[in-house]
Amino acid sequence: MRQLIVSEFLTLDGVVEAPGGETSHRHAGWTMPYAADDLFAFKLQETRDADSLLLGRRTFEQFAEAWPPREGDFAEKMNAMPKTVVTTRTDDLGWNATRLDTTHGVRDGIAALREGDGGPILVAGSATLARALLVWGLVDELRLLVYPVLVGGGARIFPDDRSKWAYELAGLQRFSSDAVLHVYRLARS
Repeated sequence: MRQLIVSEFLTLDGVVEAPGGETSHRHAGWTMPYAADDLFAFKLQETRDADSLLLGRRTFEQFAEAWPPREGDFAEKMNAMPKTVVTTRTDDLGWNATRLDTTHGVRDGIAALREGDGGPILVAGSATLARALLVWGLVDELRLLVYPVLVGGGARIFPDDRSKWAYELAGLQRFSSDAVLHVYRLARS
């Protein structure tokens, strides 16, 4: 079975919205002051280790606009990596992407994707999708890159449905900018 990894940028108050400058939040770009070489090296390696991306429609559209014109190792991997998109769009997605087969629902489509051949599937951004994956218990590993900033509200990935899923701490890494990576793996009991 393929490993499903959710990797999110997160503020101290749990917000995932607009880390890179999207216009949806008045404090957009809250990750920018914390850019650091060691953090970039981690994100590059994380991307290299992934076999494919699983993205929600909005994140896919943002990435498909942002990454193709860029150059460098990270951009090359992002552009070349196969992508599966959760969307009802029927037009050609382009950017090496295919639509998730939702014939039997999104949850079953993702479960089937995990059962297929290949290496780790990385979910980046895609807050609505990440929340659903957590509710459904489909997240094998949760990587939370926590930035030392409060933004006072915005989109979050954690569900408020009273579901309980136990995770075990698998790693902590502090970066030179004081961002901290928390790695959790689903507890299998």
